Amino acid sequence: MKTFDYTRAESADHAVALLGRDPDARILAGGTNLVDLMKLGVEQPGSLVDVTRLPLDDITEQPGGGLRIGAGVRNSDLAAHPQVRQRYPVLAEAVDNGASGQIRNMATTAGNLLQRTRCRYFQDVAMPCNKRHPGSGCPAIDGEHRNLAIIGASEHCVATHPSDMAVALAALDTTVIILGPDGQRRLPIEELYLPPGDTPHREYALARDEIILAVEIPNVPGEPRSTYRKVRERASYAFALASCAAVLTMAGPEIADVRLAFGGIAPKPWRAHRAESWLRGRSPDPDTIVAAVDRELADARPLRDNAYKIPLLRGLTVATITELAEDPS
Repeated sequence: MKTFDYTRAESADHAVALLGRDPDARILAGGTNLVDLMKLGVEQPGSLVDVTRLPLDDITEQPGGGLRIGAGVRNSDLAAHPQVRQRYPVLAEAVDNGASGQIRNMATTAGNLLQRTRCRYFQDVAMPCNKRHPGSGCPAIDGEHRNLAIIGASEHCVATHPSDMAVALAALDTTVIILGPDGQRRLPIEELYLPPGDTPHREYALARDEIILAVEIPNVPGEPRSTYRKVRERASYAFALASCAAVLTMAGPEIADVRLAFGGIAPKPWRAHRAESWLRGRSPDPDTIVAAVDRELADARPLRDNAYKIPLLRGLTVATITELAEDPS
């Protein structure tokens, strides 16, 4: 592992200033992804800025009824929070499905959102990878890509984003609160993630001297039901082959409102706007749900070995929405 400097940030503004001084600086919070990548040689920071002592670990209710979740809230604390479990079960379930208890005890909200792909070529410094070395190529396209993206990718990168939490937050219309040298700004979570295009090494809409302070989940009106379902290769903790976060409001036998996001299929949490538009005002029968998924995946471009994700996502979404529509609890 490359040697590095270490500084404990005294405030959020101090952390921003430290990042601005060193282009090779990285934020250290839980370290569950960053430290692993340092051991692999993928990340080689010149300095680490420790933000673990900053007051960013609160969950507070907002005046409009939503929740503000600090960037430093540990995943275990988030999933166990009474308001999260009662009002946003989709989020609690996504976090619980994301990793083992030991990792959840360390991992933070911001770190979870900003974790990097688990594509084997990205993690192997002996292999070319456009995320690590722009212009070196993407061997996954013709190589091992069974678990990689079927939509939103490019000829330069087909990696998927690994976060479960981010999929649930996308379905909840979450806003990300960001601090930089010029103060705070707000960004819809969908805009936090950049499409790979021809610059897959640029993954997030954050300047190198910006940090996440918190995320804010708005109040969901009515009596919504929500859940998170995930398909993985083994019963123990593994990254999603496909996942579905759904927030559903019924009006009699019809869907009054629905918010859907998919994981495991794209370089970002995939908000399913086309599918939502098709489902609103319709009965949630299997044929209707499948038609909605097919509209969402109209632009999908599966590779040689991952086209199975299309029927997998159809079945997963049918199961998820049917469960919510039939169970008012």
